[in-house]
Amino acid sequence: MSKTRVVVADDQNISRGFFEMYVRASSNYELAAGLRTAQAAIDYVDKNQADLVIMDVMMQEGIDGLSAAAKIKQSHPEIKVILTTSTSETSWEQKAKDAGIESFWYKEYDEHGLMEIMDRTMNGESVYPEDAPKVPFGKITRDDLTDREIEIIRELTASKTNEEIADKLHISVNTVKRHIQNIMEKTGFESRLDLAMSAKSTGLVVSDSDRLGNDQTE
Repeated sequence: MSKTRVVVADDQNISRGFFEMYVRASSNYELAAGLRTAQAAIDYVDKNQADLVIMDVMMQEGIDGLSAAAKIKQSHPEIKVILTTSTSETSWEQKAKDAGIESFWYKEYDEHGLMEIMDRTMNGESVYPEDAPKVPFGKITRDDLTDREIEIIRELTASKTNEEIADKLHISVNTVKRHIQNIMEKTGFESRLDLAMSAKSTGLVVSDSDRLGNDQTE
């Protein structure tokens, strides 16, 4: 029985090494390639056989992992993909599902191990977390924030003004101000700058501009 050929794409050496180690330690998988950019993963599967791609969403260079995974699924629907992230940004899950990506794994927060996710994915399952990651944020956890409050915080991390946030979310400026005040009261942060910086540094949310970086293809 032939082994499952796995491509790993992650720009962080430690994470990529962790993934590669897991693949090499299994009798069912073999490492086809360990790559540091998402574009390299696209190029590899275009020219070489691969059965499974494990790819981080956030990449410092070029196309991001989510966009790259969508391209791979479009060109090679037979290749299974597991997207991973060390953040707790949940909006990517639906985007991944819409792109036909089989599975999504939170490195820091998922109760299931990577090998289990790999096995289940290769057995035909689509594995996504049942609940959002429980991440401490100020005096509360992520669970204590509403979906709208999470959206507001995501836009704050992109340094958006109240007017820009209102326009993006199709709500009034006064509603934006009220949400921000409520968030600050819940979390205990004393300024919107502290709020945004903490959300960004802890990976609570990631704005689309930060994910896409210089490759604004979405």
